[in-house]
Amino acid sequence: MSQTLPIDSLKETFLSQLSQQHLVVEAETGSGKSTRLPLWAAEKGRVLVVEPRRVACTSLAEYVAQLAGETLGEGVGYAIRFDNRYTDLSRIVFVTPGVALRWLSEDQLASFDTVIIDEFHERRWDTDLLLALLVKLNRHRLVATSATMDGERLSEYLGAQRLQAKGRTYFVEVTHSASDSRNMPDIRGVEKKVSAAILGVYEQHQDILVFLPGRKEIAQCVSQLKQAFNEQIASGLMDVISLHASVSDEERHRALTESDKQRIILATNVAETSLTIPGVTLIVDTGLERRTHQRNGRTVLGLHAISRASAEQRKGRAGRVSEGDCIRLYGKAAPLERLTPPELHREELVEPMLAAACCGFTFAELKFVDSLPQQTLEKAKDKLLQMRAIDEQGKVTTHGQRLYPLPIDTLFAHLITVMPDKASQEMMVDLSAALSVTQRLWQLPSGEERRELLSKWLPMACDAMTMVKLLREPIPDFLTVDESVLKEAKQLSEQIREALELPQLEVATSIKRENWLQAVMTAAPELVYIRREKRRQALGNGYNEVTVGRDSRFADSAEAAIVFDQFALPGKGIKQTLSLATCMSPVSLEMLSSQGFGEEVQGQSQMTDDQCLVEVQRVYAGRVISSQWQELQGQSARQALLGMILEGAALPGLVDRISADIHQWNLYVALGRYQQEVCSRPATQVDMTEWFSEQLEALGVEAAEDLELFSVDDFPFDGIPDWEREEFDLAYPYQVELTDLTMRIEYHIARKLVTAVHVSGKRKADPKRWELPRWQGWRIQYRKASRTIDIK
Repeated sequence: MSQTLPIDSLKETFLSQLSQQHLVVEAETGSGKSTRLPLWAAEKGRVLVVEPRRVACTSLAEYVAQLAGETLGEGVGYAIRFDNRYTDLSRIVFVTPGVALRWLSEDQLASFDTVIIDEFHERRWDTDLLLALLVKLNRHRLVATSATMDGERLSEYLGAQRLQAKGRTYFVEVTHSASDSRNMPDIRGVEKKVSAAILGVYEQHQDILVFLPGRKEIAQCVSQLKQAFNEQIASGLMDVISLHASVSDEERHRALTESDKQRIILATNVAETSLTIPGVTLIVDTGLERRTHQRNGRTVLGLHAISRASAEQRKGRAGRVSEGDCIRLYGKAAPLERLTPPELHREELVEPMLAAACCGFTFAELKFVDSLPQQTLEKAKDKLLQMRAIDEQGKVTTHGQRLYPLPIDTLFAHLITVMPDKASQEMMVDLSAALSVTQRLWQLPSGEERRELLSKWLPMACDAMTMVKLLREPIPDFLTVDESVLKEAKQLSEQIREALELPQLEVATSIKRENWLQAVMTAAPELVYIRREKRRQALGNGYNEVTVGRDSRFADSAEAAIVFDQFALPGKGIKQTLSLATCMSPVSLEMLSSQGFGEEVQGQSQMTDDQCLVEVQRVYAGRVISSQWQELQGQSARQALLGMILEGAALPGLVDRISADIHQWNLYVALGRYQQEVCSRPATQVDMTEWFSEQLEALGVEAAEDLELFSVDDFPFDGIPDWEREEFDLAYPYQVELTDLTMRIEYHIARKLVTAVHVSGKRKADPKRWELPRWQGWRIQYRKASRTIDIK
């Protein structure tokens, strides 16, 4: 520790206060807080250091071990997924938040005295949850650190003392390349902007670090820079290096180790905090990142402008070992957010809620730095209840305890544990592993010849089968597969297989595809989608809609699928979300029907010589998935026969007569013409469907052959007395027929209005007043289509 760093001024205060209270340490990037504080805290007991990123976790452990003059894995160690180098005697252990949460669920971190949560400003859900759990447990001394965060609010939350180290090791000069001072970060042509920014100044600098939002943009910039600096690269004077979460160890080593060459390192947020990249004197900041946010109740990954806090973090990467420069490709007055919103406000809370329950607490018991959205909390609880992972009180169930240790998405963990046989469970393990890695495992071939080879290799166009086959078998030459991602997926599969005591990957049980998919459909019916009839690229499940992703092999002839993975993007409108189905397994409509998907709906009826048949359709998400004719008996038969009568298919002429009788009776009663002493039925309005239903039941009609025993004369309607009916019909006709014109008459009694509605006839002229009944004292209108006129 020969080099003096700004953080060193806090050592005495830090050590004196650590045993008495929690601490919030604020110090600018490059001050040494990530390396000094763990060593200081180790003087007071065993230390767990939580680093939000894997690359930073391993790199810092290596560096701190070097500072302490120890071999990595002894006094100083680390633990990340798939890799750990520490012992029970290690004084300082660097871990990722996921590892820390799992250790907390096992023994509440009983072997540690101090927990340091580094770079808290990133506001990941796992660090927020970890801090809330540790505050609730109140067994450890807590230290939260960052270069840029709301220290006052955090110190109030923890009841902590706030320590601040002023000054950075070296000065960094900032320039902005935007034409307007208020220009926001812009992705358009970003690789050309980066290249132009570097070309003008690269000779004045040693190494250059460029911040980009993702792997796609990094690849584009690598291509652009290799063209721009082809001569320097070819002569061995320059190196262009990628740095993101899934780079190989060799690539990471090239980025983090000094070199004789001038290096241009193209990085995502992985290089924003904790890492010291030797030799960097120039930062090119695009001002962009990809992060999640909530949109219409769903977690969406979108392109965002960074916060001002992140901009400061990025700038600080150039001031670690010497004075530097930072070129920002956006305006000086761009309206950036002050801090990046916490992930607990941007993502679903299913995994955090289960993690809390497995650590012995419900969300209701925990106090977070920021209160959580109620709607998102309720959705998370509903999902976990459906999985039987928690009970109504939010406590973890035995099933939930089995899900949590599996290092994958909670839904995949649920599917793995409920599979009914070993082959299906192994299939789900391998698919979950392939879908849980940081990047896409393989790319769909673009050439026709390669696609034909793919079809021969796996005839069924099934994304899930393709991914599992890639894990289990040698990779064919015609497929583009990311070897590092494949290695990670295989490691994850082996880890889960070992935990569940399943066979190793190389001796995997043969796939029984239909049995497996039926089990998935039973366990997670919400994953089953069916094509829209008109918009064939869209599929729905009754609640959500997805669009077939361009990298999916889903066949044009397939009508339904289990959608194992989807990628949500912002749509065109403010409230729209576009969900792309990226991993699909086709299933037949017959399978959906046999599994009981959808609801039965009665369609059209028909009557044969000896039976009444009805078409029973099974409808799922608005589409008919099966249809069959069934013979009806009893009440169901009466309903079907009633429908046929009302449609005029049975007892022809009856419905027209009864319709007129009931219409006139209802009008008779409404006009106050009812006379109790001469009318045989009560003075109430009559519904024709109900009346027919009562008649069929009274006559004992239960089948088609029963109806054949009756004629239209067996269905009299005792309404207006016979001696009065003719006179009433003349005064208030139900229908009026003129030469080439038939009209239905509507009576609006409260308004004293009669409307003659065109029914049929080729007559072009409107009816004249003298052609119509008298209707004395009534206003008269004539309506044809959308045109209504008064007749005077």
